[in-house]
Amino acid sequence: MSRPTFLAILIYALVLGGLGTMRGGMFLLAIPLLVYVGVALWHAPRPPQLAINRTAPSGTTAEGELVPITLTLHNEGETLAELHVAETMPTGLAIHSGHTQLLTHLAGGETAELTYTVVVQRGTFDVTGTAVTLRDPFGLFSWAGVPPVTTQLTVIPRYQQLRSLRLRPPRTMGFSGPLAARQSGSGTNFWGVREYQLGDPLRRVNWRTSARYHEQLFTTEYEQERIADISLIVDARREHMLAGNGESLLDHEVRATAALADSLLRDGHRVGLFLYGYGIDGVLPGYGKGQRERILRKLAEARPGSQVFRTLHYLPVRLFPAGAQLIFVSPLADGDEAMLFRLRARGYGVLVVSPNAVEFEAHLLDQRQQPAHSLALRLARLERQQFLRQLRQAGITTIDWLVNESLDEALQVALGQNSHSR
Repeated sequence: MSRPTFLAILIYALVLGGLGTMRGGMFLLAIPLLVYVGVALWHAPRPPQLAINRTAPSGTTAEGELVPITLTLHNEGETLAELHVAETMPTGLAIHSGHTQLLTHLAGGETAELTYTVVVQRGTFDVTGTAVTLRDPFGLFSWAGVPPVTTQLTVIPRYQQLRSLRLRPPRTMGFSGPLAARQSGSGTNFWGVREYQLGDPLRRVNWRTSARYHEQLFTTEYEQERIADISLIVDARREHMLAGNGESLLDHEVRATAALADSLLRDGHRVGLFLYGYGIDGVLPGYGKGQRERILRKLAEARPGSQVFRTLHYLPVRLFPAGAQLIFVSPLADGDEAMLFRLRARGYGVLVVSPNAVEFEAHLLDQRQQPAHSLALRLARLERQQFLRQLRQAGITTIDWLVNESLDEALQVALGQNSHSR
């Protein structure tokens, strides 16, 4: 029972008792209580004139970082005898240090601050929960409200810096880049030798070959180096998403995609993003740092999808440029191979980066496994190996990535570019 209710009942009982017994003493007992309640009503809090401002780092923040937040309250009205402020954090933000509550006396014209630090996870967050409560000096009456103060935090995935990827897309674009175009032109890799033609620069004359022939010169040709049209596809189907120990398989997919986008855009390629699972969403192909920022922001919003897109059958192939290099980031499931084979048959270059869901789930299980669990795990591993073998036999480059190991090393080994061969 609240104090105002208790006092009201007590005063009412004293008045009724005085009327019933016709004794003035009971009326006299009620007078101090009536004065007490009257003074409390006079000082009852009214809607405050508070200017509230929340400051946080602008732009994007990488997941796992510490973000300082400061809430400033400036009283533009009358004195607030008892001011209580409490911040409520959305899911995905955890308090690291500081306090999210403040209890103070704030006179007119004074300012109070509330400072704390949060640890952020990937996502887009709206910090809106600022509860303000005022009480009178006697603790009888209060006023509560939630002022509309919104601060948005965009937390992009953290990712590993990758070395350049020597892809072999079916088609390249007409701009200079790092990829071999499979035709002669300007470049650094040897392509072949042809007869000298008028206008060829002397520095490209192959004197060793020309010395073998009488009065005939030969010119060295190099392989053209171009950029490619690359589409990154993230599998966000809900039924394939395992989670445990505070992380999900989708988190690893997103980090791998962010690392690939960063590496490919640094090399000058045109890169687009497609999120498959909860609808048709993504980023149109583009270049440069601005495109990287757009992709990272979109990846920050990635979440597991519904049952609408349970299979790859609904993948909108027409959205991908003809002859593009497709990089599919997915744990893979039965039935996915049909669409991957179809993409390969249509002339797309297909590269699959597959986080190993079997090993990821094995790490989530109890270490003291039953014999039946060990047998099931062995069968699951064999089934996955056979599935990946079918993809490789169809000409699809497939990377079986253990999420607790380096993605860069897995890519370099699979693409024939590890540190020993460079």
